[in-house]
Amino acid sequence: MRSVMSLLAAGAATLISSMAFAADMPIAAPPPMYAPPAPPADFGGWYLRGDVGMTNQHAKSIEGAIAPGFTKTTEGLGFDSATLFDLGVGYRFNNWFRGDVIGQYRGRANLHGSDNVIGPGFVGVNNYSGSKSEWVVMANAYVDLGTWWCITPFIGAGVGGSYNKISGFRDDGVSYSPGLNNSVAYFADNGKWNLAWAAHAGLAYKVNPGFTVELAYSYMNLGDAAPGNYRLFDNSASGPSTIKIKELTSHDVKLGVRWDLNSPPAYMPPLVTKG
Repeated sequence: MRSVMSLLAAGAATLISSMAFAADMPIAAPPPMYAPPAPPADFGGWYLRGDVGMTNQHAKSIEGAIAPGFTKTTEGLGFDSATLFDLGVGYRFNNWFRGDVIGQYRGRANLHGSDNVIGPGFVGVNNYSGSKSEWVVMANAYVDLGTWWCITPFIGAGVGGSYNKISGFRDDGVSYSPGLNNSVAYFADNGKWNLAWAAHAGLAYKVNPGFTVELAYSYMNLGDAAPGNYRLFDNSASGPSTIKIKELTSHDVKLGVRWDLNSPPAYMPPLVTKG
């Protein structure tokens, strides 16, 4: 019996000694909590863009050869509205400045206008008809002016080139010199490249981090245009045209979209399972 009591006392002493030793050991730190990576800044990276819209086009004047001593006044020179389409690629440099390069097609717009010509013993009018269209390549820069309720107003400017094509141009003339005379001249289709520039303003609405919708206005200056060689209806004369349509301009309204190619992926919290 005494030997059993001795064994129990020795075991208890050993257990107490082990507990005291364990209490003196440092406690291991808990594993660090998972921290998601910081989201990237809300700027920088490439984007694609596309626009559709309507044009409201004008011309400063229409010029042609006129004999000495004659005067000419132009009436009703202008164009009907037409559609436009463009595609482009751009880059956002920071949270307020971006730029893009676009290719734009401006659909056929009907031309109308007339010249009244008065000279010694002569009174006449030339009625013009035809259409024009353009291909535009332009580099643009924009400044975003801040964001309120996901809406960002912006302004911008662009410079590039415009290929202005005149199609189906026709000159119907009526004169009294004395005696009433009629004539019709047909002109070949013709296009030419010009320096073009633009000013932009609009509102952008960010639908989600990778998709933005724009409503914008653009003032476009597309340079000059001219029809090709002329031919009178009775083939009595033909040759190079002297007609030039000066300083084509347009007030455009556009609806556009931008796709951000660098939008961050949505954050997914880690899956935690019990062991």
